[in-house]
Amino acid sequence: MEMEKKLTESIEDYIETIYLDFSQDNRGVRITDLAQAMGVSKASANDAVKKLKSLGYVEHERYGQIYLTDSGEAMGIKIYEKHCIITKFLNQVLDVSPKVAENDACCIEHIISDETFEKMKAYLKDNE
Repeated sequence: MEMEKKLTESIEDYIETIYLDFSQDNRGVRITDLAQAMGVSKASANDAVKKLKSLGYVEHERYGQIYLTDSGEAMGIKIYEKHCIITKFLNQVLDVSPKVAENDACCIEHIISDETFEKMKAYLKDNE
């Protein structure tokens, strides 16, 4: 099995934000709106978009809208699924409050191993 290149926490957050907030109905996002959603400067958002484009996760023409590519959307789905499963596990299995579970999942989703994540997912499925 080929190892997938590990993305930085920041890049994962950008992909997840674009996926959740802007990719519905194939709606693109402007740098200004992305920067605001991420709580960063336009320059920082622009740098991240350049990186995302070089990795093949977004399409972006200068001064145009930003769209997830097919691989960007697949990565967005994967990142968001991980976030949801971890949140659910923390809340339902460990009885962590919803707000804390949500915040912790945001941190854990970037560092959790595939093995641990798959075990969490299987546990939740087996105990539904």
